[in-house]
Amino acid sequence: MGPVLVVTNLDDPTTDLVIGELHGRGVPVVRFDSGDFPTTLSIAATITSDGIGGVLTTPTRTADLSRIRSLYYRRPSGFTFSHLDNQTARFAVTQARYGLGGVMASLPGCLYVNHPHRIGDAEFKPSGLAAAAACGFRIPPTTVTSDPDAARAFIKAHGSVIYKPLSTPLYRIDGVSCTVEVREVTTGDIDDAVAGTAHLFQQRIDKTGDVRVTVIGKQVFCVRIDSDLLDWRTDYLRLRYRVVRPPPGIFEPLSAYLDRFRLVFGAFDFAVDRQGQWWFLECNPSGQWAWLEPETGLPMVAAMADLLERKTG
Repeated sequence: MGPVLVVTNLDDPTTDLVIGELHGRGVPVVRFDSGDFPTTLSIAATITSDGIGGVLTTPTRTADLSRIRSLYYRRPSGFTFSHLDNQTARFAVTQARYGLGGVMASLPGCLYVNHPHRIGDAEFKPSGLAAAAACGFRIPPTTVTSDPDAARAFIKAHGSVIYKPLSTPLYRIDGVSCTVEVREVTTGDIDDAVAGTAHLFQQRIDKTGDVRVTVIGKQVFCVRIDSDLLDWRTDYLRLRYRVVRPPPGIFEPLSAYLDRFRLVFGAFDFAVDRQGQWWFLECNPSGQWAWLEPETGLPMVAAMADLLERKTG
């Protein structure tokens, strides 16, 4: 079998750990960032009745596109053509996306972790919540609206309500990259600006803690995260971790959810209420996970390397 392709940006400590594990096993790896194209990354692909062939070339590696073992798609940067005028750059970006992107999405016999198109499908929060409910998870009452009156009515009906961004674009404030935080809202916070775009509001779960469930192939790792935070991702220094057993009946909906989006990896977040019930919040198809291994001792890096190596037994 051929190499593992790893597609991510330069600063990705999670990927560094996985690549180190694969190198230790003697598994060949070709790492690149789509943002390197076409400056230091090139392709020469052929399409025949046998599928995609040809080569991908980086400054240090060459990969036979017909023999790729697996592709680990993490968080690559976007295409940039800063030397071109705006109109030509838009054209070049589009050709790169559908050319290089189309080739990478069609490699014969390749295991995708995860396939970039499936990641795109699963990143839509309304789609994820609908799928979670259909698969048997318990989800908080939720509305997606651009109507201020509908938002106020939802808050009145459900009492304690939180606002969540539907996606997480970065803002730059005084030169610092920031994200829009999850926070509690009241009817007094709702004004006509809500009509400007779509918003997600959700009943707040009276939780005692959170659980991150990381599914890597057939392996499932459950870690409880305790803090006094509404959103634990806002301050990692205040978090406490422990490995927990999942409640009965959780494995079937986990598998059903991943199958629905054709994923082999998922980072699931749950809130645990005072009765011990788990409430589905979201599943990130390219979420972070490696920081949990030193906190818990769980063999997560090895599990990801097993999956990418396509190790059996």
